[in-house]
Amino acid sequence: MTWRTVYISSQCHLSFKNNYLIVRGDEVKMIHMSELNTLIIDNNASSISTYLLNELIKNKVKVMVCDEKHNPSFELIPYHTAYNSSKVIMDQISWDQAAIQETWKQIIIAKIKYQARVLQKYGFEEWEKLQAYTADILPGDPTNREGFAAKVYFNRLFGNDFYRDDDEETANAFLNYGYIVLLSMFNREIVNAGYLTQIGIHHIGITNPFNLSCDLMEPFRPVVDQFAYDHRALDLNKDTKIELIGYMNKKVQYDGESVFLSQAVREYVGHILSNLSRKSVEQKWFVYGEE
Repeated sequence: MTWRTVYISSQCHLSFKNNYLIVRGDEVKMIHMSELNTLIIDNNASSISTYLLNELIKNKVKVMVCDEKHNPSFELIPYHTAYNSSKVIMDQISWDQAAIQETWKQIIIAKIKYQARVLQKYGFEEWEKLQAYTADILPGDPTNREGFAAKVYFNRLFGNDFYRDDDEETANAFLNYGYIVLLSMFNREIVNAGYLTQIGIHHIGITNPFNLSCDLMEPFRPVVDQFAYDHRALDLNKDTKIELIGYMNKKVQYDGESVFLSQAVREYVGHILSNLSRKSVEQKWFVYGEE
């Protein structure tokens, strides 16, 4: 079972041998491919063998590369994923609108419930207000309960002057970086299942290549939000990035079981995609919980 996210921040050479990722820097480290879920390369002086690249793709390892500002710049996506990708893409194009609207409703209910749990965890009484919002959500969320909940949620966590598009806000640096890592986890599972990340059920941006990933990741955002809140007095730097990536290797509760976050994402994505292709919505959702 893959679960580990590996972060490369120092100059090194990455290669493959005997089913191990070999990291040659000041010292040599070996990581078995069966453990590797995501590889993040955040050093422009590092090199990687084409042999390793092919093995990473074969093992469905998500590979992200950061730019000179240490922000994720691109990721590797294979040409060949599921054996029946043509069929599932045709299914995706013809997803039933009623099922889409109901699925979005359930996604938003789940998201707001977990936002409420975060507020409750930190002792903010507004969690009850968010919980009440979930009773008013209609298919497709036409009254935008998600937006109302987000305003209450973020203003309570980070203050009334907090705005998500404020690049000077430290909390946003943590949120943006963490969300990108989380988004990559969803890209990996959607692509591996043979679906297109471009075709979403709510996000429809023509310049967004990850509309579907942005849709499905919504209930999982509070995982990152908590880290940002706990580290709001710190700067996003090499050390806190490593800590954040390690935090994304955590265990959570999913369907009554303790699993790694990456496994919860895999099961959740598979469940929703299967439901949409069957034109039905079964309410089996991610249950957020600390280990």
